[in-house]
Amino acid sequence: MNNNNLKSIIESLLFAWGEPLNINEISKILNIKTFVLNQTLDDMIIEYTDNPNRGLIIQKFGNSYQITTKKDNFEFIQNLLQTSVNKSLSNAAMETLSIIAYKQPVTKVEIELIRGVKCSNVIKGLVDKNLIKEVGKLDKPGKPTLYATTDEFLKHFGLICLDDLPVLILETDEEKKVT
Repeated sequence: MNNNNLKSIIESLLFAWGEPLNINEISKILNIKTFVLNQTLDDMIIEYTDNPNRGLIIQKFGNSYQITTKKDNFEFIQNLLQTSVNKSLSNAAMETLSIIAYKQPVTKVEIELIRGVKCSNVIKGLVDKNLIKEVGKLDKPGKPTLYATTDEFLKHFGLICLDDLPVLILETDEEKKVT
């Protein structure tokens, strides 16, 4: 295996895995000694870093390596993530997600009482997108599942913590009559 082919394979492994990949795992997969891989990966780190036109870099974390995006591009990636999540969420999903974000932990029945419609499929979709998760069971008959938002929810909506959610202003019945 020549050096360029080795770099191509390593690049593919790092890209496909997505998370930091340990040098020993790469060594086993490729049947190559770790000192050869270390040298090749060090070369690749320099090649990626020295090219200002590249949007990706290879980072080393202890004995693991990962392909990541350049910090300079973070703002644009955040915009893409927020746009893609917002586009992929229906109005029903956004309403349900808002209820969960502000009232968590909350049960499906509580969400349905607020929305006035069934939301089993919407909740399943939000769980599948990793925007919400099950966080326990309520100590009531039937042991209903409690839902809360995830770190992925925070990440996708550009929040550091739930305190960063916009302040919720509820209209009173008197205010509704005026408008």
